[in-house]
Amino acid sequence: MLVADEPVPEVVIAQVLERPREEIATALSELASSYTAEGRGFDLREVAGGWRYYTREDCAPVVERFVSDGQEIRLTQAALETLSVVAYRQPVSRARVSAVRGVNCDGVMRTLVLRGLVEEAGADPDTGAILFRTTSYFLERLGLPGLDGLPELAPFLPDDVDDAEDSGHDPAAS
Repeated sequence: MLVADEPVPEVVIAQVLERPREEIATALSELASSYTAEGRGFDLREVAGGWRYYTREDCAPVVERFVSDGQEIRLTQAALETLSVVAYRQPVSRARVSAVRGVNCDGVMRTLVLRGLVEEAGADPDTGAILFRTTSYFLERLGLPGLDGLPELAPFLPDDVDDAEDSGHDPAAS
C-alpha cells in the first residue's frame, strides 16, 4: 500500500497475500485503530473502495516542509549546461548535446527527463536518433510564456566567435 498510486481494495490485498478477504478486512481495521491509538504520524484509512496511508493531520506541516524542501533541489552545473543546449538547439539529439558540451551527457539527459524538464520529440529523419526538447514544465519553472522568452545568446559569446563562423576560419588553427 505504501507504493500504490491509489487506494488498494481489500480483495487485491487478500489476493496478493493469499488470505481470506474477511481476515484482511479485520486486520486493516485493527491496524488503523492501533495507529490512531498510538498517535503515529500516519493514518490508515478506507477511502474510495480501498485502503491508503495518509499523513496524520497534526504532522502535515512537517511533511509539507520536507516535500517543499525536496522541490528546491538545484541542478548541477552539468545539468544546467545540458539543459541550455537543449533549450537553444531543440529539437536536438543526445549526440549533438554531447558534441556541444564536449562530454557524454547520457546520464544528465536521463536526469532532466526524470525531472520533467526535457522530453522526447521524435526521431531525426536522417539518423534515427531520438530528439529532445524542453517541456512546458521547463517554461513554467523559468517563468517564460514560450521559448521566444529565452535570452539572446549573442551578448554572452566571445567577439571572435561570430567572425570565425562567418568566414569559415577557425581562430584556434591560426
